Amino acid sequence: MRFHPPLEEGRLIRRYKRFLADIETAAGELLTIHCPNTGSMFNCMVEGGPVWFSRSNDPKRKLPGTWEIAQTPQGRLACVNTARANPLVEEALNAGVITELNGFTALKREVPYGQEKSRIDFRLDYPDGAAYVEVKSVTLGFDGTPIAAFPDAVTQRGAKHLRELAHLARNGVRAVQLYCVNVSGIDGVRPAEEIDPGYAAALREAKAAGVQVLAYGVNVSAQEICIDRPLPVLLND
Repeated sequence: MRFHPPLEEGRLIRRYKRFLADIETAAGELLTIHCPNTGSMFNCMVEGGPVWFSRSNDPKRKLPGTWEIAQTPQGRLACVNTARANPLVEEALNAGVITELNGFTALKREVPYGQEKSRIDFRLDYPDGAAYVEVKSVTLGFDGTPIAAFPDAVTQRGAKHLRELAHLARNGVRAVQLYCVNVSGIDGVRPAEEIDPGYAAALREAKAAGVQVLAYGVNVSAQEICIDRPLPVLLND
């Protein structure tokens, strides 16, 4: 996924009201841009640190740009635009990068399913059945370790998705939880039990029920982002 036009660099002044960020561009322009991330962005940004953003010339937009990449306190690059995760995964699926899911004959997005009226990110159709794939964007890292973690805030919605996947798996339907690890310099991913123990427990229960748990890392830069390698998921079970 290449950025067209290339991202512009700036400096983060502050993030506030969840969806707003004040930045200063390299040219000294002060802007308020959209922050497309509903999480806490814990350990994912540094006030005064570099950021990269896409600029919009759409006169109907209230804000002139979108925050795309942050530099973390550990010096990594993180794609903070969570809306990028699904297109990245779709691109990787079509290119055969996610080898565990190769061989599908059709891909459908946002398919209704489950007992709790959810929508799955992708349904992949195969000659012998379907696979339901839920995608989560991971940006949380910590000092002194190349292991990322999810989630960065308590997520009841995430736990609900795991329950739905577990229900499918128990009924013989292929169900997949896929972590798109959108931060550089990462060698694995784990549940952030210290932030949301309920989610960590739900993930272990889902795996025990037969849910396939996958993670893939990205190559991220101001020019492009692409999924390029599988990562281990560390559950300590």
